[in-house]
Amino acid sequence: MQPIVIARNVVKRYNELTAVNGVTFAVNQGECFGLLGPNGAGKTTTIRMVCAISPPTSGELFVDGKDVVRSGRQVRAILGVVPQGDDLDPDVSVYTNLLIHARFYGLPEPEARRRVEETLEKVRLADRRKSEVDALSGGMKRRLAIGRALLTRPALLAIDEPTLGLDPHNRHLIWDWFREVKRQGTTLLLTTNNMDEASALCDRLIIIDHGRILAEGTPQELVGTHAGTQVLEIRVTADRREMYRARFAQRGLESYEAGSALIVPMTDGTALSQELEHDGVSALRRPATLEDVFLRLTGRDINEDMR
Repeated sequence: MQPIVIARNVVKRYNELTAVNGVTFAVNQGECFGLLGPNGAGKTTTIRMVCAISPPTSGELFVDGKDVVRSGRQVRAILGVVPQGDDLDPDVSVYTNLLIHARFYGLPEPEARRRVEETLEKVRLADRRKSEVDALSGGMKRRLAIGRALLTRPALLAIDEPTLGLDPHNRHLIWDWFREVKRQGTTLLLTTNNMDEASALCDRLIIIDHGRILAEGTPQELVGTHAGTQVLEIRVTADRREMYRARFAQRGLESYEAGSALIVPMTDGTALSQELEHDGVSALRRPATLEDVFLRLTGRDINEDMR
């Protein structure tokens, strides 16, 4: 099956700033493909190029076989887009926000109104149909924006930081919707800096930083390749970290710093954990995660603000 998105050596520059620096990837039809990285990594810029909103400076980018530069209108016609900021119309009601969107995409009015009613029920806003957007909570606005994007039953749903700042209830509700639309055949292109979100939703993902792809694979492949089965998280004072790093290196173990902790990826840390505890050192043995992968590849926490 031909991928629905193909990017080949795509570059995006803004004057002297290179926001995306030669990325190459493909998104298969029917999967959830993630772009995982910190603020400023190039995730949003990449998704804007895929959505034919911002043209690449160089490279090739195709959506559903169409060049995003030459056929931008046709590309946008098959997309549903959930931007990072909710670009809802504050001057009209919840219902009218959805209806305008449906009519903009050319749906006949009876069908448009039917889909609006279905969407209001789906996003649990039927009782707020007459409300102004500004009267909604943050979670309600996000649900409305996602419902609007799904209203036209897009082939590709492009989602930029969908649950940023939401409470756990709304976050898990939205994750369930994404799983459902994926089961129905919609392809999801997701940007996130939330490790749990990437693990829960993504079939495959790329880790992107400073506009470059650092790694690609399934969440399980990335953890297994770059972080091992488990890690030891060690708390020692700054003046002792280098001593322990040298000791680990002598045993062929790589380690890296994460805030005030020293992280040691390994397959089985039982013996080393017992040895450290004998030295009076606090050592937490836990399963490796995507966050460990990111820390190992970039040398810093994903939540560090790069803007």
